[in-house]
Amino acid sequence: MILNHIWGLYAHPKEEWHVIEKRHESLSYSLIHILTIALIPAICSYYAAAYIGWTIGVGDPIRISTQSAQIMAVSMYFALIFGVFALAYLIQWMAKTFDSKPDFVQALELAAYTATPLLMVGVTALFPVLWFVALAGLAAVAYSVYLLYSGVPIMMNIPEEKGFIYSSSVVTCGLVLLVSLMAFTAMMWTMGFGPEFVS
Repeated sequence: MILNHIWGLYAHPKEEWHVIEKRHESLSYSLIHILTIALIPAICSYYAAAYIGWTIGVGDPIRISTQSAQIMAVSMYFALIFGVFALAYLIQWMAKTFDSKPDFVQALELAAYTATPLLMVGVTALFPVLWFVALAGLAAVAYSVYLLYSGVPIMMNIPEEKGFIYSSSVVTCGLVLLVSLMAFTAMMWTMGFGPEFVS
């Protein structure tokens, strides 16, 4: 069951990484995990943008049309899934440098479970106040990085010293990937694909 690993990653992450490494679930299990958890930020962001409105400081909340919110939610959903798969590819690609030979499913498991706090924090969009969502997002990023650093040596079967450098490389590549996605989004907005605001 998907929730078993989620609880374990929050309650006792190192032990849970050992359980995940021993089981090595199938590709379909990892896919179900990613496809399910990625729904949280997409649905919550849609509802917040279309019906509640974002508070960015002083003034009235900013809302967008339901059609714009739907397009943005679907785009966000697929971008998150793409991001997890791209991270898994980078994890597998960099493994050769660190004398590890994981298959893609192992790399996808590591990427999916590492990204879980980042995806689950999407529920905070239901209280769409910018400072609150930003603080929760920073906490989720910090915990995801911790999960990555603790999970790499276990999942990739390498010593902790190599695991630290490997994890640092993955974090760097992950940040580049995130900035690339943000830049692509900004380009799409400037090309006329931005949302339609409502009063």
